[in-house]
Amino acid sequence: MALKNADDFVFLIQRYEKRLFIYIKRLAKISDGDAEDILQEVFIKTYENLNDYDTDLKFSSWIYRITHNHTISFYRKNKKASQTLSLEDNTMLLEKIKSEFNLKDKIHNKIHNKIQKEEISHLLSKLDKKYRDVLILKYLEDKNYREISNILRKPMGTTATLLNRAKEKFREILKNNHFKYE
Repeated sequence: MALKNADDFVFLIQRYEKRLFIYIKRLAKISDGDAEDILQEVFIKTYENLNDYDTDLKFSSWIYRITHNHTISFYRKNKKASQTLSLEDNTMLLEKIKSEFNLKDKIHNKIHNKIQKEEISHLLSKLDKKYRDVLILKYLEDKNYREISNILRKPMGTTATLLNRAKEKFREILKNNHFKYE
């Protein structure tokens, strides 16, 4: 609809504004103002390139890729931005990974009882950015392999490998910090 009538672009903004804002904040722990600036640039870039959108892809994957690229560019320009995730994001990430690893409930309780916000952020900050990004997309943004592949512009096989390595790296970090899992 937005391709036929520019006024309909507002519906795309309304649909994606909140989700993309949260995604930007998860990728780079930055101020709300900086996140809003990035989001504004994303919507401008999306509008300017709307005619280039490949309708064979999901629109959400395309706009997430634009958002990802703008956030990474901002991050590179402003390396002072913190690389840590919020406590809420950390908890959600641990919950989703825990369920995939089939960790026992007692380990889940131990993690929640012993780990403070700073410790979780510290553990996640040990991951390479490429691993942190793929974990965020999979477990916090609930993207499937194809969507992650489109967002990161990597083949699906590479995406699957990257995600498996990210989970293994995360598991190693947990293990090296005295968390037992089966």
